Amino acid sequence: MNAEFFAAIEQLEKEKGIPQDYMLEKIAQALLAAYKRDNDGATENVFVEPDTEKKTFRMYVKKAVVENVANPAEEIALADAKKISKKAGVGDIVNVPVETRNFGRIAAQTAKQVIIQGIREAERGVVFRQFTSKEHEILTALVTRTDPRSGGASIEITNDGEKTEIYLSAREQIPGEVLREGERIKIYVVEVKRSERGPQIIISRTHPGLVRRLFEIEVPEISDGIVEIKSIAREAGSRTKIAVFANDENVDPIGACVGPRGSRVSAIVEEIRGEKIDIVKYSDNMADYVAAALAPADVISVDTDEEEKTCRVIVADDQLSLAIGKDGQNARLAAKLTGYKIDIKPASSNM
Repeated sequence: MNAEFFAAIEQLEKEKGIPQDYMLEKIAQALLAAYKRDNDGATENVFVEPDTEKKTFRMYVKKAVVENVANPAEEIALADAKKISKKAGVGDIVNVPVETRNFGRIAAQTAKQVIIQGIREAERGVVFRQFTSKEHEILTALVTRTDPRSGGASIEITNDGEKTEIYLSAREQIPGEVLREGERIKIYVVEVKRSERGPQIIISRTHPGLVRRLFEIEVPEISDGIVEIKSIAREAGSRTKIAVFANDENVDPIGACVGPRGSRVSAIVEEIRGEKIDIVKYSDNMADYVAAALAPADVISVDTDEEEKTCRVIVADDQLSLAIGKDGQNARLAAKLTGYKIDIKPASSNM
């Protein structure tokens, strides 16, 4: 264990943020394990003493001084103890230096393994801390690799100068989109979890949170708290419905989200590959809210049951298919948006 070794430990602390004491303790534990593995009968009386000033590692075995040795792993003869300490007497405990001639190779290999493991653990810890703070946020990522078989893609995220590669599965991509190497995309950090193999970062482009954060970025009134997003219902790649409300009666929440000449919503639509977005005005009056949620269909009447969270909606006969939508999508999204089960009937059914 020479000065270069300790210099490497110091460098790890500077570059990776791994405390020297942590690494020295880990290395000491590993060396003790290696010693015990190669020395039958070794017990807990073995210890390692690092000296950061002299840049040395020394290992000792605590042994009791006895007249006649019965257990060499824990006892030492008085004559031998006197060679270590002239003051040693029967019943004393002396620290016997471990002969390191044959142990050096094992120590070096063990230290190397511990350093590598320590770096990995530190990097995992850094990644976990960095991305935990980014949970539920949007990050810009670079597509580095695509897998034509699975449809998944490896993406690279630069955060605080550190590059991290994450896998974006096919099911978390917007249906129909084709990612290309070198392309920059926005991803939503759904969750960051610890696992045995390191931090697990779950990212998505299909999550409703992506649309929410895109609106918060594009619309100043939302980031300022003037306009509030009350609810989002999304079927990625096809359609999203978003309910908004203005805390200032002089502000049009829909107009604020659309932007001058549609510039704000257009930027969002472009990012999510042309997905349609219906922006509706939220209302505490559930009948009005459901009617707005069924846009672009015109609604004649809404009868709600607040206890059951259901409602019966009447639309003109020529608006029925529009209210229901293709494969029931419009009604389905409206139900998700409002939290109410919606039963849509044509006006002719009441005659």
